[in-house]
Amino acid sequence: MLLRQFLREDAINLALGAKTKDEVLKELIRLLTLDEKSDAMLYKMLKRRENLGSTGIGRGIAIPHCRSLVVNTLRVAFGRRLDGVEYKAIDEQPAKFFFLIVAPPLEVSNQYLPVLGKIAQFAKDEDVPRRLAEMKTPAEFLQLVEEKGL
Repeated sequence: MLLRQFLREDAINLALGAKTKDEVLKELIRLLTLDEKSDAMLYKMLKRRENLGSTGIGRGIAIPHCRSLVVNTLRVAFGRRLDGVEYKAIDEQPAKFFFLIVAPPLEVSNQYLPVLGKIAQFAKDEDVPRRLAEMKTPAEFLQLVEEKGL
C-alpha cells in the first residue's frame, strides 16, 4: 500500500487562504469535493476529533483525521499555508502543512491507521518541512511522496 494511491492533484492546495484552524479544516474538506451536507458532517467529526487532542504533530505539520460515513473509500487531501496557523500543536508552533485523512467507519482493507502512520513517518524526515515549503506545484508534492517511497 502506497500513500500516493490515495492522493489526487485536485486534492492538493499549496495556497490555503485559511487564517484559523477551523478555516483550514473547511478548506481541506472542500478539496474532497463532497456535497454540502457531507462537508458539514465531516467538519463536525473533525472538530470532535480535534477536541480530543490536537492533530498538530509538530515541525509545522498537522494530520486532521477521522472516520465518517460521508466517504466510501479512504480519502487524503493536502493543504499548505506558509504563514502558518495556530493549531495547538505539540511543539506549540504554528502548523503550515496539513494532511487530511478520512476513512469510512467499516473499512475492509483497514488502511486508515497505516496511512496515518506513513504520513507521520514522512513528516519526521529531516528535509520534508523545507521541501514542502519550497514546492511550487501539486505535481512536485506528488513527486516528493513518490521519492520517499510512500
